[in-house]
Amino acid sequence: MTNTAQAPVAQLVGPRDMPDAAIAILDEQGTVVGWTQAAQHLVGYSAAEVVGRSAAHVMPSPEHALRVSSFAAEYCAQGGWSGPVSVRHRDGHTLDMTLRMSTLWGQDGHTRWLVSVTDTGTLSTGAQSEPVRESLLARTPIGIAVHDLQLRCTWVNDDMEHHDGIPRDRRFGHRLKEFLPAFEAEALEVVMRQVLESDTTMIHEYRAWPPMDRRREHAFSSSFFCLQDADGMPLAVCSMTVDVTGNRQARERLAILSEASTRIGSTLDVMQTGQELAELAVPLLADHALVDLVESVSLGVEPSPRTDTTNGRPPLLRRAGLASIDMGLLKLPWSREEAIRPFPTSLFATALRTGRSYLESVLDTRTGPWVNHDPTRTQKMRESGVHSLMVVPIRARGSVLGLALFGRSEVQKPFQQDDLLLAEELVNRAALCLDNALQYARERTAALTLQRDLLPHHVQGGAAVEVASRYVPADMDHGVGGDWFDAIELSGARVALVVGDVVGHGINAAATMGRLRTAVRTLADLELPPDELLARLDDTVRRLNDEDGDLSGQILNEVGATCLYAVYDPVTRRCAMARAGHPPPLIVDPTGQVTIPDLPAGAPLGLGLGLVPFESVELELPEGSLLAFYSDGLVESRDHDLDVGMNRLGATLAQPGSSLEELCSQVINTLPPQSPPDDVTLLLARTRALEPAQVASWELPNDPAAVPTARHLVSRQLRKWGLDHLVTKVELIVSELVTNAIHHGDGPSRLRLIQHQVLTCEVSDSHTGHPRPRHPRNLDENGRGLYLVAQLSRRWGSRSVGDGKVVWAEQELPATAIAA
Repeated sequence: MTNTAQAPVAQLVGPRDMPDAAIAILDEQGTVVGWTQAAQHLVGYSAAEVVGRSAAHVMPSPEHALRVSSFAAEYCAQGGWSGPVSVRHRDGHTLDMTLRMSTLWGQDGHTRWLVSVTDTGTLSTGAQSEPVRESLLARTPIGIAVHDLQLRCTWVNDDMEHHDGIPRDRRFGHRLKEFLPAFEAEALEVVMRQVLESDTTMIHEYRAWPPMDRRREHAFSSSFFCLQDADGMPLAVCSMTVDVTGNRQARERLAILSEASTRIGSTLDVMQTGQELAELAVPLLADHALVDLVESVSLGVEPSPRTDTTNGRPPLLRRAGLASIDMGLLKLPWSREEAIRPFPTSLFATALRTGRSYLESVLDTRTGPWVNHDPTRTQKMRESGVHSLMVVPIRARGSVLGLALFGRSEVQKPFQQDDLLLAEELVNRAALCLDNALQYARERTAALTLQRDLLPHHVQGGAAVEVASRYVPADMDHGVGGDWFDAIELSGARVALVVGDVVGHGINAAATMGRLRTAVRTLADLELPPDELLARLDDTVRRLNDEDGDLSGQILNEVGATCLYAVYDPVTRRCAMARAGHPPPLIVDPTGQVTIPDLPAGAPLGLGLGLVPFESVELELPEGSLLAFYSDGLVESRDHDLDVGMNRLGATLAQPGSSLEELCSQVINTLPPQSPPDDVTLLLARTRALEPAQVASWELPNDPAAVPTARHLVSRQLRKWGLDHLVTKVELIVSELVTNAIHHGDGPSRLRLIQHQVLTCEVSDSHTGHPRPRHPRNLDENGRGLYLVAQLSRRWGSRSVGDGKVVWAEQELPATAIAA
């Protein structure tokens, strides 16, 4: 038995041809004594044509053969030689190859040369002028051994002893089972028999602890070749063994890092990212892993660049990740989201303060101030058997975000420097994900703050409707969107209800939402019908896109949005609405019947489809009807069709006896428990109707004599309503408005008083031009009427209706009158 401990066989990779590496054995005179199928494949000569002849037979010229022989003789005395060489193919053309020669030793001091030739392609003329001499000893050592048909060792090079520690004199004439562990020897001999029987190249990989480095397990890869004699029959089997520890570790490291790229940072949740890091590390790197984040980071807030406070105490940490090969075995009294305060002189506090990693290959749990500070957890650490520890700070942009701790208990091999480098790579990747999440959280907070500031804090429907609303921002992965809603009180006790959705997410979408909401309010003040308002809004969106397109050198995002706009009149109980690519409203009548109005969809805003007009639909609604306006995030989902969401919404809204606030909460509760992938906006409005006694109207002829009649009618109605104190003001206003209607119109006019939250006086006529205040000179007798109306009114304005217009003015009402 040898004094080296062999690891169990990893696996038999299986047979595979290696036609690009020709192997041959030469004697001391340069005569070929062994040939391989790979050599025949590369240079075209069979074993019968080469074995027993000089290797110069495959050289293009005697001079080239002489030069190579002189170099080989000189450097093989040092153990090996490598350099470029020209080889003549059997069909006559010359191959530019890389040749390596290694000295093999046999019994009684005899030597052989193992020649390996690899095709390197055509070299330049300058490179061919002189062979490049390179000692194989300066390269990765390759252990070579040749066994006869009985699998006894006949030839071996010096490097083989470096791999397994067996002197060459002990090998000659013996099989592997005589100096290797039985299991390993049997596995290797099975491979050699297969090579001799199939005449193919095979690879065998295994692990061992070589005598030159017993502290670290090494990985070896052995290639086995069948050597043929002059008759093409198996002569011996040759093995070439290379220490591939670095390559294997690199492959394992790349595999772990590749795994990290897919498993760490799957969400923008910092606590979930910490757990993903811990779960990835176990068992690929450690038996146990803990990830602690600075408390501000766990709350989605970036920490200060300095983690230590003025009093020298380390920051409070929050456990984000916890993983173990056996959670019951670890039995640590820690749980996720628990607060952790490192002891000031502990290794953990030092890592937080310095930002440097620490490797405790052999963990001492018996001494140190932190042991006395937390004896309970220290005892648990002892019981867990953790004997090796790594502490890696999680750093990003100059700030320490937390710590990652890795421990081993089941794996007896302690952590080494290579393990620490891998741990740092994993932690760095997690730190990037955490930093991205923090930056996104900051941007999302800014967008959400902007969104909430731009949305109405309290919607009011005046005398026309009772309203309630809800807004739920999208989840962290998708970001805040550009949904908005509004209720705008109009003249004549009417109200405008609007809901919209800007395409995209983030702070730009929120800002665009604010611009469009302001535009809608401005257009609503013009008293435009729904279809015309959407047309004007579409022009506004396209102008925004045109203006942004003029900003050269900037990343541009075209504005796109959908919108639904409706106007409800409580006097007539009629509602006019139009939409631009937005989901249609739901209408629930007082009996609980749910309907979806046949409302043309219209094109979304900003698409440049202004030639396709928007269409309004007007409906008469019973008092107490429920209108539901919403964004698509409420009804659309990847898991079901739009109809499913619409039916769910309708069923929830049809519940009798619920207040609007209760209905809003019930609708939101029907959503999945996790945050929605898109913003959710809901605006509910329950219609009201004004009593006939609250409205008085009269038709007036187109005659100047109608002016005093109008004053008399108004005066009588106001006294009937108990509004005597408004008689003088309203008489003056009516005089001016009726006079203007008679002067500019060509038909009868209509006077109407509406008592709701304010007193509205309206005069309608057939003239389509809207009144504008003039700037009369000092001696002008006319042009001051509208200034008088403005002075006497709370506010005033005009709107288009049918083939004419309505001019209106409002008066404040006392609280008692409103209550009545």
